[in-house]
Amino acid sequence: MLGFVFIAVLAALAFAVINFSTVKKKEAGTKEMQEIAEAIQEGADAFLKLEYRVILKIAILITALLVIVVSWQSAVAFVLGASMSAIAGWVGMKIATISNVRVSNTARMTSSLGATLKVAFQGGSVMGLCVGGFALLGLGLIYLVFGIILGEMNPEQLMLHTNWLGISDIPFTMTVSGYALGCSIIAMFNRVGGGIYTKAADMGADLVGKTEAGIPEDDPRNPATIADNVGDNVGDVAGLGADLLESFVGAVISSVVLASYMYLKSVNSGNPIATDLISKMIFFPLVFSAIGLVASSLGIFSLIAKKISDKPHKELNMATWLAAILTLLGTGVFTWFYFRGMDVSTVGFNMGVLSPWIAAVMGIVTGIVIGQLAEYYTSFDFKPTQKIAAASREGTALTITQGLASGMTSVFFPVIFLAVAIIAANSMAGIYGVAMAAIGMLSFVTVTVAVDTYGPIADNAGGISEMAHLDPGVREITDHLDSVGNTTAAIGKGFAIGSAAFAALSLFASFLYAQAGPNITESFELLLNMINTMTLAGAMVGAALPYLFSGILIEAVAKAARSMVDEVRRQFKKHPGILTGEEKPDYTTCISISSAGALKEMKLPALISVFMPLICGFIFGPEFVGGLLIGTTLSAIMLALFTANSGGAWDNGKKYIEQGHYGGKGSDSHKAAVVGDTVGDPLKDTVGPSLDILIKIMSIVSLIAVSIFGKYNLFNLFK
Repeated sequence: MLGFVFIAVLAALAFAVINFSTVKKKEAGTKEMQEIAEAIQEGADAFLKLEYRVILKIAILITALLVIVVSWQSAVAFVLGASMSAIAGWVGMKIATISNVRVSNTARMTSSLGATLKVAFQGGSVMGLCVGGFALLGLGLIYLVFGIILGEMNPEQLMLHTNWLGISDIPFTMTVSGYALGCSIIAMFNRVGGGIYTKAADMGADLVGKTEAGIPEDDPRNPATIADNVGDNVGDVAGLGADLLESFVGAVISSVVLASYMYLKSVNSGNPIATDLISKMIFFPLVFSAIGLVASSLGIFSLIAKKISDKPHKELNMATWLAAILTLLGTGVFTWFYFRGMDVSTVGFNMGVLSPWIAAVMGIVTGIVIGQLAEYYTSFDFKPTQKIAAASREGTALTITQGLASGMTSVFFPVIFLAVAIIAANSMAGIYGVAMAAIGMLSFVTVTVAVDTYGPIADNAGGISEMAHLDPGVREITDHLDSVGNTTAAIGKGFAIGSAAFAALSLFASFLYAQAGPNITESFELLLNMINTMTLAGAMVGAALPYLFSGILIEAVAKAARSMVDEVRRQFKKHPGILTGEEKPDYTTCISISSAGALKEMKLPALISVFMPLICGFIFGPEFVGGLLIGTTLSAIMLALFTANSGGAWDNGKKYIEQGHYGGKGSDSHKAAVVGDTVGDPLKDTVGPSLDILIKIMSIVSLIAVSIFGKYNLFNLFK
C-alpha cells in the first residue's frame, strides 16, 4: 500500500515537472510584456523570501518547544510538514509568474479563448499537482520512517507513553500532528501575509486609479498595478496552495489520530479492536488520498490533452467531475477489497466494509453541493450577484447593503448540508466516518487547486495585456477567464471551509480522547458539559475569537492600503506627467509598501492562532479549551462562508457592470461597484481563507498540548 502511495506521488510530481517545462517553453511575447512579467516575478520572489525568513524564526522556536515538551519525532515531522508546504507554495508561485505572460501572449497570438484557457490551466495544474504530491510525499515518509521503521504504528506502540515531564500520549499521533502543525504554520502565514499584501495593493490601485483618476484597471500609469499583480501570485497562488495542502493533510491526520485513540480506548476496555483492523484503518486514509491524486492527475490530463472549446466553465467542470467520478469508483473498489472479510462492527462501521467509503461519498457530495451554492451566490450568471450590480445604480450604500444581505443569506444552506453530512457520516461509520467525509471532500484537491490557481494566472495575464498596450480583444479573453476564476475560487474556498468543519470535529473528538489520558476506557464518553462554567465561558470566548482575528486582518489590510493610497496620490500630484503618459510611475515603492505592511501585520493574527489555546489551557485547563474550540469552530465557519461569498459576489457584480450592463465602465454604477468590490476584497481573499486555517491550527495545537495543560494549569494549582 505504501509503495502505491509513493508511485502515485512520483507520477503526480513528474506530471507537474512536464507541465512546468511545457508552459515555460512557450513564447513570452513582446519585450515590453517580458519586462512587466519580470518585474512581477521579482516582486513575488522577494516577498516570499522575506516571508519565509520570518516563518523560519518562528519555526525554530516551535521545533525547540516540541523537542523539549513532546518528542524529537514530532519536531522532525513538524519541520518536514513546513518544508513540504513551503516548497509547494514556492513552486506554484514560480509557475504562476512564468505562466501569466505566456497566457497573455497566447491570447494575443491566437485570439482563442480555448487555447488561452489551456495555457492558464496547465500553469495552474502545477500548483495542484504539487499540493497533492508534496502533501502525500511528506505523509508517506512519516508512515515509512516513524510508523514502520521506528515502529510507532505497531499495535503494541499505539499505547500511552510517558515522557520525561510525566506527560502521556500516543507517540504516532503526536508525530503526525507535528506534521500537520508544520503545514498549518506555513498556510497561516502564507494566507495572512499574502492576503494582506494582495489586498493592500488591489485596494490602493482601485480606489485611486479607477475611482479618483478614472483610469482602467491595471493601467500602466497606475503606480500600484505591479504590486497588485505581485499580490495575486503571493496571496492567491502561494497562499491558496498552502491553505488547501494544510486542509488536505489535516483531514488525513484527523482520521489517523482518531483511529489510534479508538484503539487505545478499546484496549483499556478489555475488548480490543483487532490489530490488523486498526492497522488498516490507519493506512486507509493515506491510500484513499493517493487514489484521489491519481484520479485528479487523469482529470487534469483529460483537459490538457484535448482541444478545448471556448466555454471555460464547462471545460473546467468536466475535468473536476471526471476526477470526482474516478475517485469515487477507485476508492469504492479499493475499500471493498481492503476491508473484505473483516469484522468491522467493533469500530462502528454500521454499513459493513463500505461504511468509511460511504461516509467519504457524503463528504464528496457535500463538497460539490457547497461548491454549487457558492457558484450560485457569487457568479454573475445568477440573481444574487445581478441584484448587487443592479443596486449599484442607486449608489455605493445600496451596493454594500445588497452585498451584505446576499453574503449573510448564503451561509444558511451550506451549513444545513454540512450538518446533514455530519449526521449521516457519523451514522455510517461513527466519528471516524466524519473524518473520512473530510478526506472525501478533499480527495480530489489536486484538480480543485489546479482549477482555482488558473484564476489568478488569468488575472495577471489581463494586467500584463493592459500594461503592455495590447489589443483590447486580448483583455476581453483574459477578463472572461478571470470572471470564471472568481467563481472557481469561491467554490474552492467552500471546499476548504467545509472540510475544515469535518476535520475540526474529528480533531475535537481526538482532543477529548487525549484529555482523558490514562483514564480512557470503553465507558468513557465523548461528552463536554456545556453548562459547566469553564466550558461555557470557553465557548463564549471562542465564538468571539474569529471576530477579533478578522478585525485584526481587516485593519491590517486597511493600514497597508492607506499607505498605498497615499503613495499613489502623491505620485499623481507630484508627477502629473504620469497620467499623461509622459512619465513612468514608481512601481518599486508601491511593492515595498505592500511587502512591509504584510510582513509587519501578519505576525499577530498568526501567533493568536497558535498561542490562544495554549494560554487558555495553561490558565484554565482542558474544559475551557474544549469550549474554546467549539465556539471558534462554529463562529469561524459561519463567518468564513459569509466573507467568501459576499466578497466574491461584490467582485463579480463589478465585472457584470463592466460587461456593459447598467452603464458599463466609467459609469456611476461602475464607480459604486468598484467600492463594493474594494470592501469585499479583504473579506474574500484575506479573512475568509484564513478562518478555516484558524480552527484547524487551534485544534491541532490543542491536541498536541492537552496532555500537558491537562496536568499543569493554574486553575488546578489553586483548587
